[in-house]
Amino acid sequence: MAPVNPFRDINITASASYYTFGSPSSPNAPTLVIDRPSGDLRLVESPILGGKRMSSIAGILGIIRLRLDKYIIIITKAMLVGRIRGHAVYKVQATEFLPLQERQLHDPDEDTYLSLLRTHLRTGPMYFSYTFDLTNSFQRRSSVDTSLPLWQQADERFFWNRYIQSDLIDLRSSNPAVDPFILPVFFGFLSIATTALKSTPLSFILITRKSRHRSGTRYFTRGVDESGNVANFNETEQIVIIGDSTGDLGGYDQNSIASEGKASTQQVKVFSYVQTRGSVPVYWAEVNNMRYTPQLQVRGVDSAMNSAKKHFDDQIRLYGDNYLVNLVNQKGREQRVKAAYENIVKLLPTKRANMLDQLHYIYFDFHHECRGMKWHRAQLLLEQLGDGLYDQQYFHSVEGKSVSSDIRNYQKSVVRTNCMDCLDRTNVVQSMLARWTLNRQMIDAGVLEKEENTASFNNFEIMFRNAWADNADVVSRAYSGTGALKTDFTRTGVRTKAGAIADLSNSITRYFRNNYSDGPRQDAYDLFLGAYLPSATAMSSLLFVDRRPIMIQSIPYILYAAIFLELAAFVLPRPTDGSLLSMRIFVLFWLIVALWAANFIMKHGKLYVNWPRLNVPSFVVQGYNEELSSARKDVVVGRWIGRGGSARERGLSTAGSSRLIHLEEGKKRIE
Repeated sequence: MAPVNPFRDINITASASYYTFGSPSSPNAPTLVIDRPSGDLRLVESPILGGKRMSSIAGILGIIRLRLDKYIIIITKAMLVGRIRGHAVYKVQATEFLPLQERQLHDPDEDTYLSLLRTHLRTGPMYFSYTFDLTNSFQRRSSVDTSLPLWQQADERFFWNRYIQSDLIDLRSSNPAVDPFILPVFFGFLSIATTALKSTPLSFILITRKSRHRSGTRYFTRGVDESGNVANFNETEQIVIIGDSTGDLGGYDQNSIASEGKASTQQVKVFSYVQTRGSVPVYWAEVNNMRYTPQLQVRGVDSAMNSAKKHFDDQIRLYGDNYLVNLVNQKGREQRVKAAYENIVKLLPTKRANMLDQLHYIYFDFHHECRGMKWHRAQLLLEQLGDGLYDQQYFHSVEGKSVSSDIRNYQKSVVRTNCMDCLDRTNVVQSMLARWTLNRQMIDAGVLEKEENTASFNNFEIMFRNAWADNADVVSRAYSGTGALKTDFTRTGVRTKAGAIADLSNSITRYFRNNYSDGPRQDAYDLFLGAYLPSATAMSSLLFVDRRPIMIQSIPYILYAAIFLELAAFVLPRPTDGSLLSMRIFVLFWLIVALWAANFIMKHGKLYVNWPRLNVPSFVVQGYNEELSSARKDVVVGRWIGRGGSARERGLSTAGSSRLIHLEEGKKRIE
C-alpha cells in the first residue's frame, strides 16, 4: 500500500466566513475548510464557490490559539536544500499567520504572543520533506510501517510542530482524508553534500534533531523533569550514501518530482551513525544574577531518582546500551554536578537490576586533559571507550532494484555525551567519535585501506569539518543564543589564538543574551510547543508589563545618565580656571552616582534579569522576593521602593505565580 504523503502544493481561498485549502495537483482529494471565526475544521468533497484566492503555499505548519483568536500558520516559502535517496528536503524560510477573526483583534498580550512566535519561526531552523521521514534515523525507519501516513511515521520527540498540528490530528480520528494536510517538521540542523572520497562519489549527510520535550534556553531549562525528559536533548545522525546520484541539487526541476522515492537501478549502500547529547539528568539549575557565573543549585539525587530512571529506561529502549560520556569538570563549581551524576548512575541499578549492564559511565576531564590548547588529547577518550565503541557497530543497509532494503548491520548502542551546557566540549567529542566511526565504515566498505584515514583527503576533510562546525553553531544558537565555542578546532583541527579571541567574544555575547534576552526566547519555546496555553479568561491582559517598583526600574537609567555626563565632562571644552573646582565637583559627583548605581544593579542582579513571563521557574519568584527585600534596606533608595508582595514580580501576577512547581525540576510540559 502506497503511503499517504503531504500535499506539496496547496491553494488558499479566503472569505469572511471560512478559509479553504486544496491541492491543485490532487483535484479529486477533499478540500479542507476552516470556519471563521469558530475555527471548526471539516473536509468537503466538492469545492466551495466564492471567496478570494489568496496564494499558493508549501504547507500548513499548524493552528494555534492565543488569547483573543486562533491563527493558521502557513509556510509561504521553502528552500530546497538537497535530496536524501531521491526525496527532496526543504528548509522553512517564511511563514504567515492567518487570523480567524475577520477584523484582527489586538491587545498588548496578543501582540506580544505573535511577536514571540514570529521571532521563533524566523530564527529557528526547521526542515521537512513531503515524501521522506526526517524525524527518524535510517535504523528506526527500517522498522517503521511505511504504509502509514508520513506524520504517523514520525518520531514524536522530534515532530516539532506536533502541538500546533493538534486540531488537524484530532480531525483525523473521524476523517483520515485529512492526512495529506498534516506536515511534520523538525527543528535542528541538516547538511547534504555530494562529494567524493578517494575517487568514490558519495553523499555526506549530517542531521541534528532537537527534542520538543523540555526544550528551552541555557539557564532557564536545565536537568531533568518529572517525565524523564532532559534539557537540550539532541540526536545527531551522520549518514554516508554510496552509489546514489540523487543527492545533489543539480538538474532539479519540477519534472523530477514524479521520480522521487523510486528505487535506484544500481546498488546503493547506506551507512548511518547516531549519537545523542542531553543535560545531566538530575534536578539542578543555574540562577542568573547578573554575575558572569550564575548561582548553581543542585538538589539531592534521591529526589530525581524516578525521573532519571524514566529517562534511561527510554534511552535504553530507543538506542540499546548507553555509553555516558561526562565532560563536566571535576574541580570547581562544576564538581557538584559531576558528583550528582555519578551518584545517580550508581544508585539506578537498585531500581532495575539489569540497568547496571546497560549503562556504561565514562568520565573524561576535558579541560584538564586538553589544557594549553592541546585538544588533540581528546583522542584519549577513545582509549577509555575501548571495545565498547567497536562493539557499538553502526547501521548499514544495501538497496538495489527492489524496494526493500538488505540490512547488513545495526547500531547496537549509543554514546550519550554531556558537558554543563551540552554544547562546546560536547561538539568536539561528537565530531571526533563521528570521524572514528566514519573511518571504520569506509574501510569496511572498501573505500579506504586499513591504514588510511579520511583526514588525508583534503577536499573531503574540509567538507567534513565545516559540516560539524556548522552543526555546532546551530545547536548552540538554539540553546545559548550564540554560535559554539571551540569551532576553530572543529573546522581546522588546530586550536588557535584567533579562535580563543572569537570564543571570548561569544562568551561575552552569551552573558548579555542569557541575562537580557533569553526570557522572551524561553517564552517563545513554551508558547510554540504548547508548554503554556494562553487564557482568554485571564483577569489581566498585561502579562508582559514590567511590574517592578518604579525606583528599581529607574536605576539603570540613572547609571546611563551618569556615564553620559561623565563623558560629556571630558569631551566638552574645558572651563576657565575659575570654574575648574566646580567641574571637578561635578565629575566626582556623577562618578559616585555611577559607581553606586552599578553596584546596586550587580548587588541586586536578580531584579534586572529578563526572566520568562509565561512558565516562570519558582527560583525566579524566590530570588526576586529575596532581592526586593534586600533592596528595601538600601540606605539611599530603600525608602522609595514599594512594599508590595509577589504581585510586583517582573511581569508576573499572583495568578501567574500559582502555576509554579518544584524548584529545579523545571516547567511541567503540557501535552
